[in-house]
Amino acid sequence: MDSEAFRHWSLKAAEWGVDYRDGLRDRPVRPQVEPGQVLASIEASPPEAAEPMEAIFADFEAKIVPGMTHWQHPRFFAYFPANAAPVSVVAEYLVSAMAAQCMLWQTSPAATELETRVVDWMRQALGLPEAFTGVIQDSASSATLAAVLTMRERALDWQGNKSGLSGAPRIRVYCSEHVHTSIDRAIWIAGIGEENLVRIPTKGRFRAMSAEALDAAIVQDRENGLLPAGIIACVGGTSVGGTDDIAAVVEVARRHGLYTHVDAAWAGSAMICPEFRHFWSGVEGADSIVFNPHKWLGAQFDCSIQFIRDPESLVRTLAIRPEFLKTHGRDGITNYSEWSVPLGRRFRALKLWFLLRAHGLEGLRTMIRNHVAWSEKLAERLHGLPDFEVASEPMLSLFSFRHVPAGVGDLDQHNLALVEAINRDGRIYLTQTRLDGRAVIRFQAGQFEATEADVDKAFEVIVEIALTAG
Repeated sequence: MDSEAFRHWSLKAAEWGVDYRDGLRDRPVRPQVEPGQVLASIEASPPEAAEPMEAIFADFEAKIVPGMTHWQHPRFFAYFPANAAPVSVVAEYLVSAMAAQCMLWQTSPAATELETRVVDWMRQALGLPEAFTGVIQDSASSATLAAVLTMRERALDWQGNKSGLSGAPRIRVYCSEHVHTSIDRAIWIAGIGEENLVRIPTKGRFRAMSAEALDAAIVQDRENGLLPAGIIACVGGTSVGGTDDIAAVVEVARRHGLYTHVDAAWAGSAMICPEFRHFWSGVEGADSIVFNPHKWLGAQFDCSIQFIRDPESLVRTLAIRPEFLKTHGRDGITNYSEWSVPLGRRFRALKLWFLLRAHGLEGLRTMIRNHVAWSEKLAERLHGLPDFEVASEPMLSLFSFRHVPAGVGDLDQHNLALVEAINRDGRIYLTQTRLDGRAVIRFQAGQFEATEADVDKAFEVIVEIALTAG
């Protein structure tokens, strides 16, 4: 592809992107395809000769787009959002064009220094103290793994990476049942083992782990010759928004000398609004915090910020410095690859810089406040209907509900069939979970360009299809 062709197809791709976003409300949120349908439409063997871009682009539109779930659809109410505000997309065009590797300061000085600045902007926006510094990871999964590795190394007096775990005491990490499965994976990958992830009983509306039970579990483990290493607390868990009492967890951790990591991957974005910060009161005492601007804030995936109280412990855990990665003659610089599990790093800070400048904190606060208010209103409307029950009250913009018409024998199966019927209809997209052993339907408002009318449409669709199913 020469320069003129590159210009032509770059412009065409950008124009296609604008048209795509403008037309999303006319598309079903979830694709109406069967498993294997897209695979069967793609040639089984790679081409031997070059093909014209016209044919490639036409196949993209005909074969790929119809099989995509549209995460930027304004009526995407499933999972959590993976927002990509248009200004973030523009920044990503530039990142893709430069295609820089940002692993060291010397490999991309501006990328490193912009990351330092925008992470501190976000620290200020969330109301965190100056004691925290941070790094942009690819996802909360990587940030949590980095935190688990750090708590492991600290508990083992920094000998785990060197000597392995075979001769060490069994390490214990504590959390509630409402944490994300990324915590389980981090425990696996860190070599700690699933049996050593201790699930603490929860209580209250927000299903916070019991501080008393947490303390007792740590004491019991020590008496049994085990090695408590850290606690992973949750703010806005994926299932129904489970949220721990962070101040109480931090106090237990401090009493026992344990590392505390706070997973606020989704809900952390809401903390730019001062009125929501009570949900993580006490977070200033944590050792590590993760939140994902690529979820609710509008920065295109991937963009996950990990705040760290003691970066030296993180670097001591993760840094490897072969000669070819040293920056000679430059002291005191930051190489963010030493703060991450991967060596290679994308220029993630640019889209966050564009986003914060284009919308301002107040514009982003307005969006989040609207989502919370619209979700609370929808929960109230469903609660007011005789055949619906709200299973978990709204945590910010997330709640769950059940359809419970009289005369239905298996309500779990009925609700699973209902959410599938809603998703096949295509006008909105929801997901299900289990709460206290029962199947429930999740709703969360969070798509960047959603309006109150889109949430009202969700109410209409849910009720309409429930009446048919019931």
